Amino acid sequence: MNNLKKIVMVFTIGLMAWSVTAQTDKDKEIIKDAAMAKQTLIDSNAGLKDFFNNAAGYVIFPNVGKGGFIVGGASGNGVLYKKGGTELGMASLKKLNVGLQAGGEAIIEVIFFETKTELDEFQKGKFKFDAGASATAIKSGESFNAKYSEGVAVFTQTKGGLMADVSVGGQKFKYEAF
Repeated sequence: MNNLKKIVMVFTIGLMAWSVTAQTDKDKEIIKDAAMAKQTLIDSNAGLKDFFNNAAGYVIFPNVGKGGFIVGGASGNGVLYKKGGTELGMASLKKLNVGLQAGGEAIIEVIFFETKTELDEFQKGKFKFDAGASATAIKSGESFNAKYSEGVAVFTQTKGGLMADVSVGGQKFKYEAF
């Protein structure tokens, strides 16, 4: 009986170690994608460099998938950074909306937090991004005159696909520190 307990314990520990490693590999891939997305955004519009340098923090979702026909949704995983580019943890985004919409697309989304207060709210899970908030679509070569609204600035860049969207909804976020 004692040997059975040892075998079960070793198996359980091995399974836990394997799952932690799998998550770490996934996190590393998302972190790598976020770094490439950041460079893509800056290359598309150099004005974003000031946001990256001056924000108290930001979260980059390098691969957000959107789709819908009347009822739509979006989801993606990203990385939260504090000023200076230090990684704080992983984030996920979910969105549900209703309205005139059809199609699907992949986007990069970045949310900048003007002060530590907004960054802290995001980390505590109290950050809300609803129908009243708007994102600035980044297009290469356009002049750039974006500002924070209520301590937050949101930018998106389409990676591919086509979607017509006039809808109302909100985004929900989860955060997990390293």
